Amino acid sequence: MSESGQNTVILHKFNTMEEYVITLKETNNPAILKFEANRPLVHKGSYEYKNIDEAKDSPLAQQLFYLPFIKTVYISGNFVAMERFDIVAWDDVKQEVAQQLVEYLNAGEPVVNEPEKGSRVAVTVYAEVTPNPAVMKYVANKKLVPDVFEFKDIDQAKHSPLARKLFGFPFVREVFMDHNYISVTKYEVAEWEDVSMELREFIREYLASGGEVLEPGAAAESKSVAGIPAGGMDNLDPVSQEIASILEEYVKPAVASDGGNIVFQSYEAESKTVHVVLQGACSGCPSSTFTLKNGIETMLRNMLGDKVSDVVAING
Repeated sequence: MSESGQNTVILHKFNTMEEYVITLKETNNPAILKFEANRPLVHKGSYEYKNIDEAKDSPLAQQLFYLPFIKTVYISGNFVAMERFDIVAWDDVKQEVAQQLVEYLNAGEPVVNEPEKGSRVAVTVYAEVTPNPAVMKYVANKKLVPDVFEFKDIDQAKHSPLARKLFGFPFVREVFMDHNYISVTKYEVAEWEDVSMELREFIREYLASGGEVLEPGAAAESKSVAGIPAGGMDNLDPVSQEIASILEEYVKPAVASDGGNIVFQSYEAESKTVHVVLQGACSGCPSSTFTLKNGIETMLRNMLGDKVSDVVAING
């Protein structure tokens, strides 16, 4: 989660050395506000909660969800970040939320009931080949990420501790994550038969030991990477909405099974051309052009008639 640093407010309650001090910091997403404490709140990774049921292990998050405008709660290290619904603006409620938060913490109430030190998670990871010979897909038996993430280099992976670790392998070129799997693109310097087992075991051990896949709030930033037009689907014209829906319903599942992703980018009505972004195993794949021309393009023509004449792929 990046910080704009435009607005900072400090609140406190008790005049003792053990008091909690909360600093408010804006993020690059106006819907998310970060409440940073002067002391650690949790010690074993990061936590993301979408509703009060998911927050059964976090008494603090459960309390926050009683506020009707709270959409998502992120807890990590020394901060709590909250995403709001559009029914309110942060300027109208942030002081009240910060005061409630600091009172809760100074009362000694629990933040997250973290697992005992040394506890491990039962995780299985298996490797799958993909149509792209440079990409191997590693599938876990648990959800890893809430959305699609693509990292072209270690600099882009600043909010993914696992991706940064993977870039530590000299043969790793790119990392793609989607729900329960990770697709890794390698350089030609190595062959999969020589490195796949090592990489699979590293990912499994990392997850089993409770390693953090993403930092809280990273999901909010992934939207701009995927190539989706600003404003989302609601701002698209009717034909573009139809195309995006077809890709989502009929194409994405098949592409995901091969370790990749396809995202609608734009539609040019005059030339009847559809632009899509390819990610993961599909990006730079030798068979991607064939697949688009003979699969996706044909499907769009059959379902939308003369509204579509061509599909152009852009590597993500």
